Amino acid sequence: MEIVVGIDIGGSTTKIAGFDGDKMLIPVQISASNAIASLFGAFGKFLYDNKLELKDIKQVNLTGVGSATVNQAIYGLPTYKVDEFTANGVGGGYFAEGKSEFMVVSMGTGTSFVGVKNGVPTHMGGIGIGGGTIIGLSKLMLSTNDIDKITEIAARGNVGNIDLRIADISPDPLPGLDMNVTASNFGKASSRAGCEDKAAGIVHMVIESICQTAALIAQNTNIKDFILIGALTNFPQCDEIGVMIRTMFPDYNFIVPEDGEYGTAIGTALAEKCCLKHIAG
Repeated sequence: MEIVVGIDIGGSTTKIAGFDGDKMLIPVQISASNAIASLFGAFGKFLYDNKLELKDIKQVNLTGVGSATVNQAIYGLPTYKVDEFTANGVGGGYFAEGKSEFMVVSMGTGTSFVGVKNGVPTHMGGIGIGGGTIIGLSKLMLSTNDIDKITEIAARGNVGNIDLRIADISPDPLPGLDMNVTASNFGKASSRAGCEDKAAGIVHMVIESICQTAALIAQNTNIKDFILIGALTNFPQCDEIGVMIRTMFPDYNFIVPEDGEYGTAIGTALAEKCCLKHIAG
């Protein structure tokens, strides 16, 4: 085997994906407060889950904020660094199904927007809204920072009890705005709102803000397709919000791929030689 591994070392979670030729192996993620601990923990779990040995690994590619602390080869293997925007672009391309131009929306702790045209990625901007926002607001409003619990609670909530929508302020649709479009996030919240509705409001506000920002950045470009990657793709609200935004931008298509949470790690594994920076052993 000549397996190339891509490891995305984030602020709180490390994700790893690997390819044996064109075949993607079982991806892995773990959470740890220390970047090096999470790197080796994820690597070990990846080997175990895929029934591999070190001798099966041809190359290790690293990206993410935590990769800055890695200054030596991993287990003596050829080790390289990939800049994160390139990794996002390549990872999005893996899910793009032959599209020549698209935007990769990488929803991590914050969010970055990478345009890709004919395989060339370009960073188009970023915002400080993302998974970190959901976790921080949930700590304040729900007394939990457990992302699995937040996901579960939000699924039981009704964002219509929290957000003010066009239907709440107008008997008729406004030009270019469907009745279910948000007029004000949390604009209808009251002190009687339950935890489920609050959670739904938090998740909806963050993902909606991200998708609307992507749509606005894409104005005056030829981009019509948006590939969502990162941890927030696990929220079912991504699909719902993509449908809502299409009522405002009918030509836009928001794609939430299976395994999208591993998009950056996938792009790191698939990055070409010209994008790699070697780490000496």
